[in-house]
Amino acid sequence: MRVSTSHLQQLTIFTTLLTGGGIGTMYYLQQKRFSESDYHRLALQKLEDCPVAMESLGAPPLKVHNIHLTDRHNRVDLHTSQIKIPVTGSKNGGYLYTSSIRDPDTNRWRLKQAVLKLREGQTIDLLSPPSAADDTQGLDTGHWQ
Repeated sequence: MRVSTSHLQQLTIFTTLLTGGGIGTMYYLQQKRFSESDYHRLALQKLEDCPVAMESLGAPPLKVHNIHLTDRHNRVDLHTSQIKIPVTGSKNGGYLYTSSIRDPDTNRWRLKQAVLKLREGQTIDLLSPPSAADDTQGLDTGHWQ
């Protein structure tokens, strides 16, 4: 059975579009799942509650970007989550490093670490927020437990 070249081209285009649409849909749904999760929401609430961090970013407005799905800092399982959330304000941007654990009794997430690391290197621990005069350069965001 012979198949014409035009039919093969149409099949290739259709398959490419279908695959691309499927990948795009999966990416969108994964990002939506992250952004609606309790561990993501708790970290952003902690950021918004810290006036020093918000002022350093130049927020409001605070822009929360998509998580890089291939980043090695982003790990989530049934009991722990570690994610790196890109955020920007009108003056600056950086990453919000978060670590959360799920309480086995209540099945609720609890924020264990929330650290904002700005582009120029300033680091702000959101769980023990600094006053405007404190220097927080020494916090480590590279070696999570």
